[in-house]
Formats: sequence, C-alpha cells, structure tokens
Amino acid sequence: MIRIETKQLIIRNFQESDASGLWDYLSHPRVNCFLNEKLDTFEEAIANTKEREKDKLQLAVCLKEDDKIIGNLFAQKEEPDTYSVGWQFNVKYEGKGYASEAATGYLTFLFNEQNARRIYAYVEDNNIRSQKLCQRLGMRKEGCFREFISFTQNEDGTPRYENTFQYAVLKKEWGFLDKSV
Repeated sequence: MIRIETKQLIIRNFQESDASGLWDYLSHPRVNCFLNEKLDTFEEAIANTKEREKDKLQLAVCLKEDDKIIGNLFAQKEEPDTYSVGWQFNVKYEGKGYASEAATGYLTFLFNEQNARRIYAYVEDNNIRSQKLCQRLGMRKEGCFREFISFTQNEDGTPRYENTFQYAVLKKEWGFLDKSV
C-alpha cells in the first residue's frame, strides 16, 4: 500500500469508495488525452476504480480533512529507472495549489522510494495548466513533437493530431529544487 502525506493531501491507492469522486471529473474529461478514460455511467466509475485499485502506480489524490478524492496521479515505469508521469484533477479544486503539492509528493516518492533516475511527462501544447505545473516542478522542456498523437477527430472524421511537449527532471536535479510540501 502506498500512502504519501503532504501538508493538505493524502496520496494513496484507489479504493472502491473513490468511484463517486472519480465520476465527478471523468464523466467530462477536460483534456483530449483523457478522452479514452471518459466514464458514461456511474457503474463504469465503480469498475474503473476497481481496476485502478490493482495498479500500484495509479494513485488517488485526496483532501486530508475528509479523504475526498480530487484527482489522480499515475506513472509508468520504463526499465531500468525512468518513469513517465501524469495527472488529472477535478476542475472544482483548481487554483489552490493541490496539483503542485500532489505532484511534488509523488515525484519525491518516485525518486526516493522507487529509485527513479529520470521522470518525464508529455503535455499537449494547449494544456497550459499542465505546462506551468511541469515548470513549477523544475522540469525542463526537452522538445516538441509536432502532430504527435491523436485523441479525437476533426468534424470531417479525420484524426486531429496534437503537438506535444516533453518535460523531464533528473534525480540529481531534484535534490537541488525547493519543493516544500
């Protein structure tokens, strides 16, 4: 079981009781890259939560005061020591610093507990909030992949390709950043 505590948050493995909170933000994904996770029914939210319970790198971000889920963090390990990370948060909780606090806690966990050497994130060029979060985390923009991936279609049915930035930070850089959580 993973449990990361920050000043205002608990970051932990998913539980079936998280289905309602997950439904609240995945019934209407705000970013195209999460369209494939769109939930159409509450029953799907329950099933999705059960699937997330099985993945130790899919974590619920919850308010410390009431354990209410407000978002999630995820990672995928690439051997031997690199992780791709991402996040999504309920729009109702924006502008309070929760995403920065949660991502800082998670990256610290990946570096210190999972022995990550390098962590990177892909961010679409129109997702300004995630780009700013990467910058606050001390991640550097390493490049832009032009028309990199398609998550949705144009009105004529053809794929709509999105430009995607890659941000990254190394463990040796992470130690020099001010990341109080």
